[in-house]
Amino acid sequence: MNREEIYDLAPWSKHYGDSAQSKLEPPRDANLPAMIEAAGKRFGIKSAFTCVMPNGMYGNLSFADIDRMSDAFAVYLREVLGLKAGARVAVQLPNCLSTPITVFGILKAGCILVNTNPLYTEREMKHQFNDSGAEAVVLIDMFADKMAAIQRETGVKHVILCSVSSFFPPVVRHIIKAIQKYWNKAIPTTSLPHVSINEAIAKGAQAKSDLRVEVSNYWQKLKHDDLALLQYTGGTTGVSKGAMLTHGNLLWNVEQILALGRAQITEGEETVLTALPVYHIFAFTANLLSFYRVGARNLLIPSPRPIQNLQRAFENYRVTWISGVNTLYNALLNEEWFLAFPPKHLKAAIGGGAAMHSAVVKRWEEVTGAPLAEGYGLTESSPVVCFQPFVGLRKSDSIGIPAPGTAIRLVDDDGKPVAAGEPGELIVRGPQVMHGYWNQAEDTAKTLRDNWLFTGDVAVMDSDFMFRIVDRKKDLIIVSGFNVYPNEIEDALSKHDKVLEAAVIGVKDAKTGEAVRAFVVKRDETLTDAELLAHCRTLLTGYKIPAKIVFRDELPKTPIGKILRKELRKEAV
Repeated sequence: MNREEIYDLAPWSKHYGDSAQSKLEPPRDANLPAMIEAAGKRFGIKSAFTCVMPNGMYGNLSFADIDRMSDAFAVYLREVLGLKAGARVAVQLPNCLSTPITVFGILKAGCILVNTNPLYTEREMKHQFNDSGAEAVVLIDMFADKMAAIQRETGVKHVILCSVSSFFPPVVRHIIKAIQKYWNKAIPTTSLPHVSINEAIAKGAQAKSDLRVEVSNYWQKLKHDDLALLQYTGGTTGVSKGAMLTHGNLLWNVEQILALGRAQITEGEETVLTALPVYHIFAFTANLLSFYRVGARNLLIPSPRPIQNLQRAFENYRVTWISGVNTLYNALLNEEWFLAFPPKHLKAAIGGGAAMHSAVVKRWEEVTGAPLAEGYGLTESSPVVCFQPFVGLRKSDSIGIPAPGTAIRLVDDDGKPVAAGEPGELIVRGPQVMHGYWNQAEDTAKTLRDNWLFTGDVAVMDSDFMFRIVDRKKDLIIVSGFNVYPNEIEDALSKHDKVLEAAVIGVKDAKTGEAVRAFVVKRDETLTDAELLAHCRTLLTGYKIPAKIVFRDELPKTPIGKILRKELRKEAV
C-alpha cells in the first residue's frame, strides 16, 4: 500500500461510529434562506436568541420573531434601497439581537453578506468595503464616526445604524432606559446620513405589505454554487482576503458539524452560549447557523471581556453547549465564581480558532465533567475540517479526525504524501472548501491546487489515524537545523501551575540560526525564569528549551482571543 492509498482509504472512519459517517446526508435545503425559513416555521414561538448583558439584563427573540423581522429587512434592502441580487452588504456588529436579523435578512434578499469586525480601524474598514464592493453597511453606532470619516472613499451608499437599545426587542426596551442613558456617554455624535435598524425593519414591513412581496421570490432560485458570504481572513499573515463561501459550502459544513454531534443534540432543547463574535467564521457556522438549524436557544454575549461578562449567562440559563478558544476556557478556569458553580447541564464544549493546551483541556473536564472537544478549521473551509469525536477514542493534544465527507492528506514541500507519523502540510478536499479568494486569482491559484486546499498548517497522523496540528509552517523555528514548533513549547509552559498564558516565537541567533523566545503571563507573581526553565527541562529536549523568557502583563490577541505571534516578533526585532 503506497502513501496515497493510506489517505484515500480513510482509515480514521472507524472512529465515526454510528453518529456521523453512516448518517451524513446531503443538505436538505437548496440554499441558506430555505434552511433559515424552515427553522423559523418549525420552532415558532421558542426562544431563538437571547442577548445577555453583564448585569443580567437581557433581550429575547423567538424563531417566529427572527423570521418576520429578517423578512422585513430583506424587503427593505431590495425594495426600499433598491439593491439587486448579489449586492454585497457588510455587517459590522457585536453579538446582539440585530445580528441574526440583519444577517438572515441579507441572505433572504439574495444579497452577499460581508462579515466585518466592529473593532476594525478606518484603514481596515476602507480596505474591506472597497475590496468587497459593499453598497450598504450595518454597524453599531459606537463606531459611526469611523464610517463617517471613510464613506466618501468607499462605494458604500447606505448606512444602517444599530444602537445598544437594538440589543433588545421593543417589548422590553423600556427596561434599559437607565443603561442606555449611561451607554450614550461613550457614543460619539455623528452627522453620517443613516437610518436606524428599527426604521429599516419598519419600512421593510410596510413595503412588504403595500407591495404584497413574497420574500421567497428573492432567494428560491439560489443554488449551492451561488455565493453567500465573503468571509475575510484575519490578515495575520498579510493583506486580508475575502474567502468566497457559497450556500453549498456553508450548508454542507452545517451538516458535517451536526453529524459529529448528532448523538448529543436534542432538537429544540439545546442552549448554546456564544461568547465568540458571530462575525468570525467559527461562531458564524457552528453557533449561528448550526444551532439555529436544530432549534437551539442562542445566548449572545456582546463582549466576553472581561470574562466576568459571562457570569450571568451561566447563572441564569441552562447552558448545554459552549464554543470558545483556549484563552477563553483558561480565563474561565481562573474565575472563582466559575469554579464555585460550574455549569450543571453542560453536555460539551467546543474548542477551536487556535491550538488548545492539554493542561487547559484536562482541567476543564475535571471542573465541569463535560468533554472539551478540539476541532480544526480555517476561514477557507467554512471552517470545520476536523473534530474530536464525542464518543469512542478521544486523545488530548489532537484535532481528531476529518469531518464526514472530508478528504485529508499530509504532504511534503513537493506535494507528495508523507508517511504516518511524519509531519506534513495538511491539505483538504471537501464540499466545505471555498471557491477561491474574491478578486485574487493569483492567491487562489497558490492556495487551491488540483481541487486541494493547502492550509499552511503542519500536522501529524498517529498510529490510531488521528491528527495533531504541529504548527503553522510560517511559525516553524529552526534551531541548529532542528525543527521546533511553538505550539509544543507553549503547551509545555502552560503545564506549570504558575503560568497563566504563554506564547513562543523564533528570533535570530548568531550561533544556532534561530533561538526560542517565550513570552509568559504569570498566574503567580513568585514565578521566576529559573524555575520555569527547570520545568521545561523535564518536558523538552535541549534545543527546544527557550533561550530567553520574557514576562509580560498580557499578550497581544485577535478579537476571538488568538495570540498574535506576529506582534511579538515585531517587538523582538
